[in-house]
Amino acid sequence: MVACGQPPHPHRRTWQHGGVTAATHSSLFPQVPESADAVLDGLDPEQRAVATTLHGPVCVLAGAGTGKTRAITHRIAYGVRAGILQPASVLAVTFTNRAAGEMRGRLRQLGAGGVQARTFHSAALRQLQYFWPRAVGGEVPRLLERKIQLVAESAARCRFRLDRNELRDATSEIEWAKVTQTVPADYPAAVAKSLRDAPRDPAEISQIYAMYEQLKRDRAVIDFEDVLLLTVGILQDRPDIADQIRRQYQHFVVDEYQDVSPLQQRLLELWLGDRDSLCVVGDASQTIYSFTGATPDHLLSFRTRHPSATVVKLVRDYRSTPQVVHLANGLLSQARGRAAEHRLELVSQRESGPEPSYEEYPDEPAEAEGTARRIRELIDTGVPAGEIAVLYRVNAQSEVYEQALADAGVPYQLRGAERFFERQEVREAGVALRGAARAGGNDSLLDSADDLPGQVRAVLSTQGWSTEPPAGSGAVRDRWESLAALVRLAEDFARARSGATLADLVAELDERAAAQHAPTVQGVTLASMHAAKGLEWDAVFVVGLTEGMMPITYAKTDEQIEEERRLLYVGVTRARFHLSLSWALSRSPGGRASRRPTRFLNGLRPGSAAAGPRGTAGAGGAERGSRRKRRGPALCRVCGKTLTDAGEMKLMRCEDCPSDMDEGLYERLREWRSAQARGLGQPAYCVFTDKTLIAIAEAVPADEAELSRISGVGGRKLERFGADVLTLCAGQELEDEAGDPSAED
Repeated sequence: MVACGQPPHPHRRTWQHGGVTAATHSSLFPQVPESADAVLDGLDPEQRAVATTLHGPVCVLAGAGTGKTRAITHRIAYGVRAGILQPASVLAVTFTNRAAGEMRGRLRQLGAGGVQARTFHSAALRQLQYFWPRAVGGEVPRLLERKIQLVAESAARCRFRLDRNELRDATSEIEWAKVTQTVPADYPAAVAKSLRDAPRDPAEISQIYAMYEQLKRDRAVIDFEDVLLLTVGILQDRPDIADQIRRQYQHFVVDEYQDVSPLQQRLLELWLGDRDSLCVVGDASQTIYSFTGATPDHLLSFRTRHPSATVVKLVRDYRSTPQVVHLANGLLSQARGRAAEHRLELVSQRESGPEPSYEEYPDEPAEAEGTARRIRELIDTGVPAGEIAVLYRVNAQSEVYEQALADAGVPYQLRGAERFFERQEVREAGVALRGAARAGGNDSLLDSADDLPGQVRAVLSTQGWSTEPPAGSGAVRDRWESLAALVRLAEDFARARSGATLADLVAELDERAAAQHAPTVQGVTLASMHAAKGLEWDAVFVVGLTEGMMPITYAKTDEQIEEERRLLYVGVTRARFHLSLSWALSRSPGGRASRRPTRFLNGLRPGSAAAGPRGTAGAGGAERGSRRKRRGPALCRVCGKTLTDAGEMKLMRCEDCPSDMDEGLYERLREWRSAQARGLGQPAYCVFTDKTLIAIAEAVPADEAELSRISGVGGRKLERFGADVLTLCAGQELEDEAGDPSAED
């Protein structure tokens, strides 16, 4: 029997019986294969086909959890170890520094450490810095780390006032325009042609974009998109430089090929020239970055451009149980569009596990508390906190889960924070370990340490590590988690390398830092579904699955809706064993239960009907929708701007627009609310939130009709509290300040 919450671990080691995995649970320090043939050990037939097809164009269609990184790293390593590929002649390209670091780490473990594995930007920047003096002359322009400040200045010069969110949107539009090779003058036409929903008038974005480019030229700076554009320009204009790069790199591997932008594809074509020594790997069903210019078209049309290409499909899923895979396949079975026509039907290679759970909660705090409680239970049954993740649609959803996990005493980490080896405490720990290694037996700290892990624990105890973690969350806990990860790394290293010294460990840490191959921090991961791409956990909680959040409310076109479906597919396929999907019927406690679970689960979750035409909510949802009057956009009652933030919509004004709140009324409302809450035995926000009280004190409604128009005052609250609130708004005294605690809710 497998313990509750624990993924099964198969004992038979052939690929047919679970021996093939994505190397997730393998040793951190495996022995380097003795020969080229040994590199192929443990690969399934399709992975072996990828690894041994070293010539001509190759297209690998790899579903989630099918071991694509394993296949392509073994392909490169096999070619190098067999003497077919020279390490320095191979360029492996991927999309994130983390993925590139993981690839370098795996190649090093396979005995192919000399291979270059980089992101598109990293590879292009290296080439730009090397060839700039020869192609252009002088020094390379300074790289602009954050463009949003320059976008803000550009907008101001164009006499446009943009808030923080609008600045972020304008910056994203400029990035999209550049990776799609659209100049400022052509931006409005490009937006119209692509059916892109611009955040403001395209003509205004065009002006800001043009000014931004002008300011960059005036100040001799470039941004990350310029790195690709300038490299493309040099390779197009200077055949001699293009030839030199092609002599250097003769074999290319591109991971996550469904995410390439037109600009990245152009750079790849220039690197290749007229050769076809290219291997691309991707899955159109995991295309989730179209807002950045990514498109699966290059993957889907690969055979058209390369008629002689070898195509290998990886569909054996070694990550997830049959139950998780069944749900993932079900999500895609309802998909539409070109990407859906090329979907892969996954086949789980794991033993059976629990069915995915579907949890409905009355409100978001209850959903967070329920999720934290279930995570606590999993940890108590033996599932490591580092093998659990909470995934959501937007980063703003994280706060309530941070609080709930902290209240439950569960450590967590936010995905997207600074890289492990760049953290201050990790750098300081490296300095301390390096000093202790140099001192050797002369360091009194090491006198009582019997082995390598003991030495590391002794050194790191001076940096803040202790056998027991500190209570609560925050910076102190984050520091301890980082140091604890180094202690675990030392323990793994000592088990794998008998007789290893502290100096050997320091050298290993230096190599891993250079490759950005970080150890695992033991805390529950909180991440958006976008940030979770490429990762996996034993237990995954996908939360906030309501219409308006999944799909997100601004997804309007069929293709945008389909991308939202693919995003949920990515979230679901991160789970190895335990999967939970949840939603809340209202945002706040006591709010109207008007939300509906996402349409993408229709026909898949128990008790739901299959989706109707074009992915609608089915008959029940359509019927409810036909009786509901569609509301227009919420407008600020001060400046008239369309409101999108929930807090601003509750106030019916922008946060930075002037308030005309009756301060005296607000204080009376707060006192009344406190008395009501005491009588009901509930938190104050269950009566009315602070934002709702502010909105009432600003609007000062004269009757029930005016009060009911304030967000947060639903039918039940109007019936229950309306008379008291209107009495206070009229400046009159209440007969019974405490209210009636026995009233029905």
